[in-house]
Amino acid sequence: MPRRSKTPDRPGRRPGFLASRVWSVLALLSLFFVPGFTPPAPAQGESATDDDFRLRVETDLVVLHATITDRDSRPVADLTQESFRVFENNVEQRIKIFKREDIPVSVGILVDNSGSMREKRRGVNAAALKFVQSSNPLDEVFIVNFNEESFLDADFTDSIPLLEEALEKIDARGGTALYDAIDMSLVHMKERATLDKRVLIAITDGEDNASSSSLEQVVQWVERANVMIYTVGLLSGENGRSDRRAKRAMEEISKASGGAVFFPDDPDDVLLVASDIANDIRNQYVIAYTPTNTKKDGTFRKVEIKVNAPRRGKLTVRTRTGYRAVAQPKDAAETTDSSPL
Repeated sequence: MPRRSKTPDRPGRRPGFLASRVWSVLALLSLFFVPGFTPPAPAQGESATDDDFRLRVETDLVVLHATITDRDSRPVADLTQESFRVFENNVEQRIKIFKREDIPVSVGILVDNSGSMREKRRGVNAAALKFVQSSNPLDEVFIVNFNEESFLDADFTDSIPLLEEALEKIDARGGTALYDAIDMSLVHMKERATLDKRVLIAITDGEDNASSSSLEQVVQWVERANVMIYTVGLLSGENGRSDRRAKRAMEEISKASGGAVFFPDDPDDVLLVASDIANDIRNQYVIAYTPTNTKKDGTFRKVEIKVNAPRRGKLTVRTRTGYRAVAQPKDAAETTDSSPL
């Protein structure tokens, strides 16, 4: 990931990752959908290492991470494969891999550092650390602080002190370029993440007003990338039209990725949201199938998971809405430790 030198008016700031729009677009258009299969987690009592969870690419396998919740929004994590059916463009697919997982995750935490966030950062920082502490200890996490620009203040690490230091790099000012922060973070995931399962968590308090990327572009890139995005909107309610646009954008991004969106009433409530996100990530199913439609024509393929468990009452399924059927690079099948998303 390109890093820029420190700017004169930001003394002490770590170099960030501000890319030009041209570089960002070209890099994101290279995010071919290359799904892979996740090897089974080690048996109980075995120690897990990063190698246990490395991606092993299988050319045409579509991998879905699915969250199932009951009518009280509690995770349902004890269903069997017989309860699930998968459809692509309304055509049923044969499930090839099914399991419930709690495996290490590559996570990017994106925090709005615009002027309006100054009074909210203390609660947000505490929530971000709470998320890390509640997650799998083998997770790797990076921190991005963004306003009109995006700064990579901590690269992938499992060090709580390093993450805490990055979150304290508060220089709240300027506008909000959420879309640019997301698209650059997707590129960073593609280039540097070492784990199969990948998540972005974006925390902001308002409408994007400074990005060179559009919402439509970001949604298309999300459809190419197998990265779940959780968005947290600290909307004030004072700017009705702007807040509605911000809410719609966050909902659209999260829905496309299979993540979730949260709108806490108070910044202090972000602590609870952080715990909910960590719990959500650790109680998901992995479902994979080989599509019956083998064409790599670049079209969007709608994906739907249906669950039939009559004794469990009404259940809600959340996964990504689909994917773009883009041809993978010729050498992708030889990749063992990373791959295009």
